[in-house]
Amino acid sequence: MNSSNEQIIFEDNFDGKLDEGWTWLRENPDSWRILNGGLEIRVEPGVADTVRNALLRPAPDRSEGTFAIEVTITNHTLPTQQYEQAGITWYNDGKPVFKEVKELIDGDLYIIPGRQPMPTKSVRLRLLVTTDSWEAQYHPENETEFQTAATGELPPPGNDQVSIQCYNGPPDEAHWIRFENFCIKRLS
Repeated sequence: MNSSNEQIIFEDNFDGKLDEGWTWLRENPDSWRILNGGLEIRVEPGVADTVRNALLRPAPDRSEGTFAIEVTITNHTLPTQQYEQAGITWYNDGKPVFKEVKELIDGDLYIIPGRQPMPTKSVRLRLLVTTDSWEAQYHPENETEFQTAATGELPPPGNDQVSIQCYNGPPDEAHWIRFENFCIKRLS
């Protein structure tokens, strides 16, 4: 699926361990595991500023081109709690400034931003970033073409990090999210 104008600059298939360069934000070691080529994280209660087990790494320098951050997300358990979500979050100077997630809102699953309906258990998220913009793309399982959910602006580059995370989980149920095939690509 790689075209010749995409160069992979980082890839983690979660093959037995985490690759170098990741750091945990508010790690809860009992609520994450690596299993069969995937990272699984329990969806714990919390919001953007209190999320547990957010896995972060330095983001590419957006001033040097267009980059794509991709990950496949699978719900082991259908979300039940309002705003239960999983996806990619962009940090700028230590603050979450953007998210592309699969989120439960009023009983239905959507890709946020853009509020695109997302009924499938698994979805591939793709966040395109440039010096000053983002484009949130996705494709549901069994499809190969990315669709654009929404576009917008990012603050100027500054200590950028990219994260995979999930939050707003139910306090008394174990909902697990599976993350697979994380990669960062440079697009030409």
